[in-house]
Formats: sequence, C-alpha cells, structure tokens
Amino acid sequence: ARHRVIAAWPAFAAWLAQYVLGIRYVVRGRENIPAEPLVILSKHQSAWETLAYSAIFPPHVYVMKRELLWLPFLGWGLALMSPIAINRANRKAAMARLIALGGERLRQGFSIMIYPEGTRIPVGQRGHYRQGGAVLAVNNGVRVLPVAHNAGLLWPKNSFVKHPGTVTVVI
Repeated sequence: ARHRVIAAWPAFAAWLAQYVLGIRYVVRGRENIPAEPLVILSKHQSAWETLAYSAIFPPHVYVMKRELLWLPFLGWGLALMSPIAINRANRKAAMARLIALGGERLRQGFSIMIYPEGTRIPVGQRGHYRQGGAVLAVNNGVRVLPVAHNAGLLWPKNSFVKHPGTVTVVI
C-alpha cells in the first residue's frame, strides 16, 4: 500500500507533463504485460519514462546507482520506493546485490525495472547492454519484458527544453 501511495507522485508528474507540457503517450502491447512479477528491461532516454512508468506498469522497483539516493529530496523520495541501489564501481558486488534484493522484491510481488544500458542514451544511439537483468530473471525463473519508446525526442537527456507531442511506448 505504501508503494502505491509513493508511486502516485511520478504518475501525477506524468499527468502534469501531459497537461502542462503537452507530452502525451500511447502504449502499444499493453496486453503483453503479465500479471505476475517479472523483470522489465527498458530503453532509458529521458526523465519522462521514470515518471510515466508508474502509470503504465504494475508495481515495480527500480535498479539504480546508489549515488542517486544521496541527492537531497529526489534521493529521499527514491529511497521510499525500496529501490535496488547498487555500487556500479564494484560489478561483482553489484551483481550479487541485484540477485539477492531482486529476488526478494520479486517474491514480495514487485516487478523489477532495469535500464540495461545503465544510463540515458540519446535517441538513435545504442549503449552497451549489461547482463544484470537477464541474470536476475534466469536466477529467479521469471520472464523478461522488453520495452522501447521515443521519449528522448520530446524530453531530451539533460535538456531544459521539452517539446509537445506523443511518446510511443512499445511493449
């Protein structure tokens, strides 16, 4: 219940993006989202998806670099959502933490949202895909759900300027 209340803020922010900034979205393949917890592997192009995914996907937690939790206000809010915070500098420890905490969150009924490229990548470019999400899914016997979108066209990485339009999310 706490997670649903906390997740209402990003969903509200996505609603604001729609009605204040004119950034709407459509979802193709929503019928592909299973009822049981799974590992969601998504492209990461902007801040938009971190907001809108709360309204699109069932309850989930994020895998993120631990440094995000150190940010005043934002980090404190993120910490309330029980993320899996990892130290990317120590890959072996990060993988062990991902498997342990990821398995725990899956058993609690949460899906796990992972950006396999590890950071926001501009539209049209591809980063290096990391294997953590696949390892987590295999170790826990859950499905993987790939997700693509074009949010970076409207809400570019590190840009103050946002453009009205429609984001297409493909599941």
